[in-house]
Amino acid sequence: LGVTYDVRPTSSILDGGFAGYRLVFVETPSNPRLDICDIAPVAQAAREQGAILVVDNTTMTPFGQRPLDLGADIVVSADTKAINGHSDVLFGHVASRNPDIVAKVKDWRETAGGIPGPFEAWLVHRGLETLEVRFDRMCSSAETIARRLKAHRAVSGLRFPGLEGDASHNLARAQMERFGFLISFELASEETAEAFIDNCALIESATSFGGVHSSAERRSKRGDAVPPGFVRLSIGCEPVEELWQAIEASLDHLGP
Repeated sequence: LGVTYDVRPTSSILDGGFAGYRLVFVETPSNPRLDICDIAPVAQAAREQGAILVVDNTTMTPFGQRPLDLGADIVVSADTKAINGHSDVLFGHVASRNPDIVAKVKDWRETAGGIPGPFEAWLVHRGLETLEVRFDRMCSSAETIARRLKAHRAVSGLRFPGLEGDASHNLARAQMERFGFLISFELASEETAEAFIDNCALIESATSFGGVHSSAERRSKRGDAVPPGFVRLSIGCEPVEELWQAIEASLDHLGP
């Protein structure tokens, strides 16, 4: 289509500037490593060069982060995940406060046919009614479980923006309302990671995330540039102590 592009690490997306760019697309926190970029200066730098900034806010939802308030021109979200929250629909949305952008998106949607059916819309509407309470529960549980995971002998390289020692913590405190429900970490090997997921009674093996049920995936099998034992864990709405007991039991079963 004649579009040229480059790919940059989330945490250093400002490096090199945006001269000649028409659009900048960021996902923050990134999936699956949970790196963060400072949205406000990225938006300013893009605007100064005549580019628009699009932020993928799937991992945080509007209750965790509001990119439009930080200068983004467009927010996109895979509502399949936390906004719907019940792992039973494929959905997404585009949001903007710029009427020209909204008009162009609507025109493209009409031409491309990307219009959800009424039942799918009803399912997401149902999910929206409980989003605030689900997200609050999931984020609170993730903070508890992340601290315990970090202390477990089988776990290394843990990333969660809510931990004081995490590289993204200070920026997350300033930019985000909550720290999210995703945790990433490494286990010793591909086999170890698969065994942990398969043997945990309260974790579903799934490539999606953000549902009421906790899920996990070994991300290298999806082609991500991560170690073989890298696990992305999505914390659900289960009672936190029961969930931790199941996670701990599966980790302990891995052996020394």
